[in-house]
Amino acid sequence: MWQRNQTSLADFILEGLFDDFLTHLFLFSLTIVVFLIAVSGNMLTILLICADARLHTPMYFLLSQLSLMDLMHVSTTIPKMATNYLSGKKTISFVGCATQHFLYLSLGGAECLLLALMSYDRYVAICHPLRYTVLMNRKVGLMMVVMSWLGASINSLIHTVILMHLPFCGSRKIHHFYCEFPAILKLVCGDITVYETIVYIISIVLLLLPTLFISTSYAFILHSVIQMRSAGSKRNAFATCSSHLIVVSFWFGACIFSYMRPRSQRTPLQDKVGSVFYSIITPTLNPLIYTLRNKDVAKALRGVMGREILTQRWQLQLS
Repeated sequence: MWQRNQTSLADFILEGLFDDFLTHLFLFSLTIVVFLIAVSGNMLTILLICADARLHTPMYFLLSQLSLMDLMHVSTTIPKMATNYLSGKKTISFVGCATQHFLYLSLGGAECLLLALMSYDRYVAICHPLRYTVLMNRKVGLMMVVMSWLGASINSLIHTVILMHLPFCGSRKIHHFYCEFPAILKLVCGDITVYETIVYIISIVLLLLPTLFISTSYAFILHSVIQMRSAGSKRNAFATCSSHLIVVSFWFGACIFSYMRPRSQRTPLQDKVGSVFYSIITPTLNPLIYTLRNKDVAKALRGVMGREILTQRWQLQLS
């Protein structure tokens, strides 16, 4: 009996994103539709890049990793939120909360680093096109991906271990729909000013430094584009960079809004809105932006659809 009570006390309660109102039922259904679009869109992007030999380049290898991160990101938070909403239960185990926290923080940090490194890929492609195959070979692309995953995972593991060892007192209700760092930190009792300062500094490193790196890369890109004499070359350069810039703006804008504000200025509603944007909306938009605005990916998609139509016609003729 005592052990069972201890287990119950170790659980957290997720407030969730929706209540039982009819309007919230509609919003829940809309969220599930968006989730399915995000999953199918990112899976399609990964499959297209793997299937089409023309997309076996460092740029698209990095894009496939971005889609994998987005796919895992939405899969880390939305299924648990949907399960709790449909079952009426709002609890999440201590281990489950720690696992969810580790995964979402790892994926978020990895995406910050990867987007910054993708800007370097665009810089080399536009400013040093003749040296692109040397400066951005497969080995360099693989190193970029390993650095993103490994660096973010180590950072997330350290924060998860420290956070879950802090004392929790009073209510264990998390005013969020998943175990997000700021929401859990509000449940900690005692003086954690030093730890909050360290977290704020790390947030600057993971958010503002990549933003500065991206801005510097695009400053050099803009300088090179201005010097181009051909209008067609300028259009191609802007078309190549526009998709990445849109994704960067959405992702970093939402993350800075969620993590760079002081604790005293945070409200549960603002935290939820920011999290919905970068954990649901952005992963949904990313494959659409890259598919619709990228000629190579769109061409690969048309090629796959064309082959599927021909296969179906051939099967109909045989039958």
